[in-house]
Amino acid sequence: MNRIVLIIKTLFSRKWWWVTLLVVMLMALLARLGVWQLDRLAERRAENVALADALNAAPVLLNETELSGDLDDWEDRLVIVEGEYDFANQFVLIVQTWSGTPGVHLITPLVLDEGETAVLVDRGWIPDEQQPSQFWSQYDEPGRVSVDGYIAMSQIISRGTAESAPSGPSQEWYRVDIASIQPQMPYKLLPVYVIQLPPEGGNKELPYHQQRTVEISEGNHMSYAIQWFIFCLGLGSAYVIYLNKWISDQKKQDEA
Repeated sequence: MNRIVLIIKTLFSRKWWWVTLLVVMLMALLARLGVWQLDRLAERRAENVALADALNAAPVLLNETELSGDLDDWEDRLVIVEGEYDFANQFVLIVQTWSGTPGVHLITPLVLDEGETAVLVDRGWIPDEQQPSQFWSQYDEPGRVSVDGYIAMSQIISRGTAESAPSGPSQEWYRVDIASIQPQMPYKLLPVYVIQLPPEGGNKELPYHQQRTVEISEGNHMSYAIQWFIFCLGLGSAYVIYLNKWISDQKKQDEA
């Protein structure tokens, strides 16, 4: 008990008070970082609940839906879109694989009712040997169609700018970069595109459609919070242990 009292007195002594103050301030900062991570975890959980509700909602008819607000909020939402495919302006997304087999994705504009707007539809994967355009007509779906799918965001390069557009219309693209593709289309494209879902019973014939996969996680906020709290306690403990050793050394010197 006397030892504890002695350590407490030393903490606030004239020699050590400013070090104690500095350590307490650093501990407060570390603890605040831990609390901040817990706040972020609570926000993430609330966002996950809202996201799960949106993803589990019934499909919306894209023809009658205004894509208002933040476009990212629409990502992976189930939709139904109706219109007529424009096969003259379809293209492929190259360097794509299916179970390790190289191929391409067939991307076709679906012209909406008024004829002035279209949405790009990823109609699925076909093997590499069918990449030349003469093979695409076997997958044509003429007339008015209804497509079940989910919304995907325009794909831009990592620095956040649009891909350099080719000098003329291109039938091969590395990504669905809507801003870069727009100049080669005779109508306005929606700022998102649709990935067609597989039919009931799964893919039995080409093109193979992509199933929607959405990962909802809480991230690393809890582990980061625990880490900051451990740092906080570790700093305080290390300081007290050091002071205890210093007191012992001083006592030995006084007795010598």
